[in-house]
Amino acid sequence: MKPDIETLDIAALFGPPSSARDHTDARIMAAAAGIGFMAVRNFPGDDWLTPDKRAQLLRIFALPDTEKQKLLRWNFDHTKKNVYRGWFPLQPTAVSYKEGIDMGPDLAHASDILASDDPLLEPTPLPAEEALPGWRTAAANYYRAMEAVGNALMRSIARGLGLPETIFDGYFENGISTLRLIRYPLRDANAGVDTSGPEFSVVHKGETRTIIGREHADSGFVTLLAQDGVEGLQAKNLAGEWIDVPPADGTLAVNFGQLLERWTGGRVRATRHRVIAPKTARFSIPFFYEPRVDAEIAPLPLSDTQPFEPFLYGDYLWDSATNFVEMSGIKHLRQPRRAKAS
Repeated sequence: MKPDIETLDIAALFGPPSSARDHTDARIMAAAAGIGFMAVRNFPGDDWLTPDKRAQLLRIFALPDTEKQKLLRWNFDHTKKNVYRGWFPLQPTAVSYKEGIDMGPDLAHASDILASDDPLLEPTPLPAEEALPGWRTAAANYYRAMEAVGNALMRSIARGLGLPETIFDGYFENGISTLRLIRYPLRDANAGVDTSGPEFSVVHKGETRTIIGREHADSGFVTLLAQDGVEGLQAKNLAGEWIDVPPADGTLAVNFGQLLERWTGGRVRATRHRVIAPKTARFSIPFFYEPRVDAEIAPLPLSDTQPFEPFLYGDYLWDSATNFVEMSGIKHLRQPRRAKAS
């Protein structure tokens, strides 16, 4: 029997210390150390997780192509200066068949962003207010709501590891969390792409399904994913079986990233996941909760863990993120800053 992904009520994380919070911490740690995936509900900002509220953010996909092209990244339009943030179009021959936009902290905290030569700190190209009235405000409010959830989960993980709950806080001041909006359209059967091979298709419940999001583990700390009620997201359990992640309204799917797995000496699992094609277009809204670019990641004071050489989060992120197809061709545009020798 494949274990289900558990849905946890996390209201207690936003209150004072209590037995309810301790119980929630324990369940979160069990999920993090086990399958590495869970769903959460009942938290400040969960009113965003309704079809009407999600639609406010997803209006960006209704923009005409001429407006989307203004938001493109450098690897899709060499006249653009932005290389890490911005729009990525459909790539018909890629396994991951999606379009969308990556937005940084300047979306919600414009006054905190300083000029920098680091592409990880570049400003996000955003649609003009007249093109999408009210959209920027909605997206900024959503970003801040997800930051609060990410912070609460971060402190819960710290407590679950037996560490001071604020041990991670300093790393996330001026963090570079990313809000991504994604549309997975139905793949055009006339595009000349052979999707019959194992790279493009799988058998799920006796039915051949096309892969539209390649199997991977996220690179960062924790990912908070709002789904649109359409199935397709799957996680790999401890037995190596693919199980469905329920796309319920009012919940966020939560998975832990490779940074956190490494930071905790493997006590938290970064679970591999993929997206298989549903019968209709699919939208998703992941929020990647991430430290600041110059955060030096060093071993935590945990017993029975292997030490590692400290590294800068920005160096690690750039090396990881630029392997994805929508980031192809940009790896050479940022040189490692490297952690100082201690």
